[in-house]
Amino acid sequence: MKKKIIIPVLIILLAAVGVLAYLYMNQKQEMVEMVEQMEFEKSELEDEYEDLAMQFDGYRTPDIHNDSLAQLLNQEQQRVRDLLEELRITKATNARRIAELKKELATVRSVMVSYVHQIDSLNQTNQRLTAENKQVREQYAVVQQQAEELQQANTHLTEKVTRASMLEITAFQVTPLNKRDRKTSNLNNMQKIQFDFTIGKNVTCERGMKKVYMRIVRPDGELITLPNPTQRMFAFENSEIEYSLVKEFEYGGEALDETLYWNVGEILYKGLYNADFFIDGALVASFPFELKH
Repeated sequence: MKKKIIIPVLIILLAAVGVLAYLYMNQKQEMVEMVEQMEFEKSELEDEYEDLAMQFDGYRTPDIHNDSLAQLLNQEQQRVRDLLEELRITKATNARRIAELKKELATVRSVMVSYVHQIDSLNQTNQRLTAENKQVREQYAVVQQQAEELQQANTHLTEKVTRASMLEITAFQVTPLNKRDRKTSNLNNMQKIQFDFTIGKNVTCERGMKKVYMRIVRPDGELITLPNPTQRMFAFENSEIEYSLVKEFEYGGEALDETLYWNVGEILYKGLYNADFFIDGALVASFPFELKH
């Protein structure tokens, strides 16, 4: 009787052991495949970080004509190196940290796109201004005394820029307005364009009354200027160049929100414009903006 009971029980136990063994082997295989997938995703993420680091290294600091922007770019370069090093020592099975590092990569990449855009815009503006200044210097070169005076002014300006940090323009925004000062997107209805911007905080900069000059360049490359040519010049790099708008402000070291208005007095072009800002004889910011029909 006992033998009849024991045999079925043994059969059931053996079947259960077989099922458990099968489940264990199946689960083990799934774990192996999961770890392999994690290792593959980590390797791909490392490649993306390395590619981003190489892109950052492609921008040399001496080629960036803005000390603050160069410093920010260097900080992001170091940030990418640190994150890449952390990724390399992070285990592939640490899914939570891997996901966080992947988000960090997206953030750094978006920051780089912004910096690269600013660098390219500033470089293009400096090249255009350098060409203008070369022509002006050639015209004045016929008189030796004038050349010497311009050299002295350039030396004084260089020393002044060295002593004080340049101001920065941020939060630039363009708002086209109609004749009722309401926002519009129709070129034919634009009577005025409002430019809002912030002059950044800088406790090391010389305080007092200053002027911010703005040059607006149309899509065809022509500069928009004031009607009276005798009132639209300012000093920049050993010469006098034209400006589109100007505003005087009192600077005390703290951030200032300012606004300039361009009263449209000509036919507007559809396309990409550029707004260049100058303070204390230096180009401090350059922003593209687009006007559409």
